[in-house]
Amino acid sequence: MTTRREFFRLAGAVAATGASVTLVDRAALAALPDIVSADTAATAPPLVPPSGRPYNPVVTLNGWTLPWRMKNGAKEFHLVAEPVVREIAPGMKAHLWGYNGQSPGPTIEVVEGDRVRLYVTNRLPEHTTIHWHGQRLPNGMDGVGGLTQPHIKPGETYVYEFVARRPGTFMYHPHADEMVQMAMGMMGFWVTHPKGRHPLIDPVDRDFCFLLNAYDIDPGSYTPSVNTMTDFNLWTWNSRAFPGIDSLNVRLDDRVRVRIGNLTMTNHPIHLHGVEFEVTGTDGGPVPKSARWPEVTTDVAVGQMRQIEFRADEPGDWTFHCHKSHHTMNPMGHGVPTMIGVDQRGLADRIARLVPGYMSMGSGGMAEMGEMQMPLPENTLPMMTGDGPYGPIEMGGMFTVVKVRADQKPGDYADPGWYAQPPGTRARAVETPPAPAAHAPAPGKPGDVEVTVRKPVQHRH
Repeated sequence: MTTRREFFRLAGAVAATGASVTLVDRAALAALPDIVSADTAATAPPLVPPSGRPYNPVVTLNGWTLPWRMKNGAKEFHLVAEPVVREIAPGMKAHLWGYNGQSPGPTIEVVEGDRVRLYVTNRLPEHTTIHWHGQRLPNGMDGVGGLTQPHIKPGETYVYEFVARRPGTFMYHPHADEMVQMAMGMMGFWVTHPKGRHPLIDPVDRDFCFLLNAYDIDPGSYTPSVNTMTDFNLWTWNSRAFPGIDSLNVRLDDRVRVRIGNLTMTNHPIHLHGVEFEVTGTDGGPVPKSARWPEVTTDVAVGQMRQIEFRADEPGDWTFHCHKSHHTMNPMGHGVPTMIGVDQRGLADRIARLVPGYMSMGSGGMAEMGEMQMPLPENTLPMMTGDGPYGPIEMGGMFTVVKVRADQKPGDYADPGWYAQPPGTRARAVETPPAPAAHAPAPGKPGDVEVTVRKPVQHRH
């Protein structure tokens, strides 16, 4: 507990160094903004600003925007760092750390020039801070524990206050025991809208945002391994894996913006089917129009944000995913040997006598795993899953669909269901003579030579 003397000692110390994050004493806690929490992973509708300057609000994929109150000319928010339970997809939940009941935490939306006051209460079992990634602000508000501020101890509340100086897309996350706290899911999105017409920020009809994050959760368990560096087994958007990621539902000919932030340990080439887009912004600000070009894939590196925009002028259900193929799969064993082309029939019969119900898999690829309803450990997702209108989609992880419909009403974000292609516009089977079954190549005989390799000698190649 912080004493009154300690509070004023800290306040005096930070005042001597200029603007800085401030510890909130117990008497002031009663005047804080209410704590607003979410207990669902559904995509919330956009939060139309009830006060302050108007703006076109964003839609956070499988998330929500944090309400605020106006007080003495500032927008006041209240974030609570705490343990949470997040549904990754139907059939799996994770024990994470987050903000206000969810991981990631709620999106913060403000307008360029707003004075923002953010109260942060720590309900974690260890100290924390919040770093406002990409923001221009006083050094004492940057949120780096031990360097720009004291750590926020369990049970304490600190307040950050600064002016949102430039429009753009940003993130927030701890700068305290960062490897553990970010591996446990502590992060959130921040959007600063322009205060008026901006020469580099065009109006859009739909504005979406989500974070890329990853976890290592062993099958049958609930809590991430916080010491994993690269070998993650759950690749998620806003802590959701397909088929738990909601679709992006838009109206035909809408101008659409998607803001993507990456707080994983690796890069992600994000690919959209059906249309071309331009990268119109980064966490450094809007991209000059002379520096934009049409793309269908953009790489989002670690700690970066990319803002893409496109005209949704092709009706249909268009795949939207990371193009690293193992990032569109759910928990998998990387040590499983490749069995393609291996005739396992005799071996499978012998194993089945020892292990009733044993099935050999993988001789003709892994697609059969998406068709079988195999028993799984508790709280574990299938490696490949999801059903579409024509059968198994065989995906997982960082995968969803952009649904473009002519009859989607303006402002309506409801899922319209699967797209019905007009007659004659869908790939179809054709009558052909039956093809012979594929067989593995015959093993070579002693003395057969398929490849001759000569080792370079003395750098003569």
